[in-house]
Amino acid sequence: MPAKIIDGKKLSEKILAEAKKDAEMLKKKGIVPCLAIVQAGNDPASDIYVKKKLQACADCCIESRHVKLSDKISQQEIEEEIEKLNNDEKVHGIIVQLPLPKQIDTARIMELVSKEKDVDGFHPYNSGMNFLEKPVFLPATVKGIMHLIDSVCEIEGKHAVCVGTSNIVGKPTALMLLNSHATVTMCNKYTKNLAEHTRMADILVVAVGKINLIKADMVKQGAIIIDAGINKLPNGKIVGDVDFEKVKEKAGAITPVPGGVGPMTVACVVENTVFAAKRITKIG
Repeated sequence: MPAKIIDGKKLSEKILAEAKKDAEMLKKKGIVPCLAIVQAGNDPASDIYVKKKLQACADCCIESRHVKLSDKISQQEIEEEIEKLNNDEKVHGIIVQLPLPKQIDTARIMELVSKEKDVDGFHPYNSGMNFLEKPVFLPATVKGIMHLIDSVCEIEGKHAVCVGTSNIVGKPTALMLLNSHATVTMCNKYTKNLAEHTRMADILVVAVGKINLIKADMVKQGAIIIDAGINKLPNGKIVGDVDFEKVKEKAGAITPVPGGVGPMTVACVVENTVFAAKRITKIG
């Protein structure tokens, strides 16, 4: 029996509807949630993601600001832009669209964003609070992944395998799965016999950026597959890291690419922004 397709778009619509309801409540009290997106350069994928986030804000009665900067911008200049947003009382959430140009110290920029406005959850304070199981802001992609898994299975007691150990997806996802009482295995590019690990997974999360990395013979029958990979084919089609057509015949549930993790990331950015507005203004 083919896998259940986990519809990230449909699930994201529920999250956005709740965010809009809360945003409208705040608006009645004189507060308009505002998200600022800082983007440096002209990365095509980033342009798409930013456009979707701006549209989601507009749909949910949230103000948005797109701070578009040159790919030649200096470290000092981008830091000054971040500080302006930190000090702007009308801005409640700030995200820095990655990747940044190579001359920019990305870690320093993540540290500079106010932890109260860090709706992407990358500030060291928020990462630390997640580690201590006292989350304020979960990274939007990770939060979306957890929503997707929760929609199809109970995490507690499951064996979860994360392929990819980035600070943006792999590591924080593994931590959230641990905090949900799963047994977690992490795999990276140095892992030997990757298939031996992936075949043990009740829940398999993949975020590497390599087309068809995960094939059907690498997946346990009935496993939950979350594909957070994004790859562009020569014909322009976007695909994930999982051989979707073949793996879906073996998995219990699987996310498509596009239409799985992507919409959830956008929805969770909006959800985090409204939460930040309520938290900063102490309303709601």
